[in-house]
Amino acid sequence: MRAVCAALLRALREPSQMMSFDADTWDRTIRQAEAAGLLGRLGALARSAGVADALPVAVSRHLEAALNLAEQQQRSVTWELVQLGRALERFPGPAVLLKGAAYAAANLAPAAGRLFSDIDLMVPKSLILDAESDLMLAGWVSSHHDEYDQRYYREWMHELPPMRHLSRQTVLDLHHNILPETARIKTQPAQLLAAAIPLPEFPGFYILAPADQVLHSATHLFHEGEWQHGLRDLADLDALLRDYANMPGFWEQLVTRAGALNLGRPLHYALRYAKSLLDTPVPAQVIAQCPGRPGSIANRGMDTLFLAAFASAHPKCRNSWTSIAKFFLYVRSHWLRMPAHLLLPHLIRKAWMARQVQASEDE
Repeated sequence: MRAVCAALLRALREPSQMMSFDADTWDRTIRQAEAAGLLGRLGALARSAGVADALPVAVSRHLEAALNLAEQQQRSVTWELVQLGRALERFPGPAVLLKGAAYAAANLAPAAGRLFSDIDLMVPKSLILDAESDLMLAGWVSSHHDEYDQRYYREWMHELPPMRHLSRQTVLDLHHNILPETARIKTQPAQLLAAAIPLPEFPGFYILAPADQVLHSATHLFHEGEWQHGLRDLADLDALLRDYANMPGFWEQLVTRAGALNLGRPLHYALRYAKSLLDTPVPAQVIAQCPGRPGSIANRGMDTLFLAAFASAHPKCRNSWTSIAKFFLYVRSHWLRMPAHLLLPHLIRKAWMARQVQASEDE
């Protein structure tokens, strides 16, 4: 990553280093962290490292404001889960919270200072229409009404079209898998659901088992084509891995589970970049044992793409290669998601729709 991003990475790796930042460094770091969705995380790290009170007053105000916003969002999510619990009271379940909502509900390590915009919920595919019906009766409606979009989600993807509550405007993504139906990598959601852990504070809701949390986060990050919050998602993985690293048998379970779920490749990338960018304490043999890991030449090629993408959130971190790298990763994400006979018409349609929107805005 470019040198101008070095301070942000240094703050994420060693929060105590923030005490040595001068005014110019802080100006860059705050702008970059805010663009990447990491300003609250810096605040949480500064607080946990005991350096928050030693930072410049203007910096402390920025970090405190971001932390306050994150904490307010987390309170909103926990309240929303109470409403969801009422809506799904008769749903036989299980209903498994994913990513941000799971972090907030279970107070997991990545929750500290984290912002998020929606709630992700996974249910068995055989029951997903029942869950959708229950949610619609409680005021949730689909946000996509186009016939093609409905077919795209319901036939090919791993989730229904996003739902929005009519009065609260909360957005909910209702999943039945962590990868699309048409994805080149196949995994078994039943194994994820079977190992899920109940949340006593929120009856009827579950979170994924520790190894599965890491695998889902890795799969989401390295199979998506949107990189605005890529570094934030890598920081989530860093927080999970640091928290679970001392759990007896965790690393062995993680590698074994990756093989059973056919998710060795995204796990390899997650461990590789968490270790190289954030100094996550991943044992070298764990990376070497990842099933489906690429060879050294492929790794060097993917380094070129992923490292550029991780530095793409703020203009000061970008270079002439960034747009090309993001384009290749965007195409890669769709290639992993859909076979060619579905992918090409889909991309052509998306490009046409984007041009139509641009034309209407220019009128």
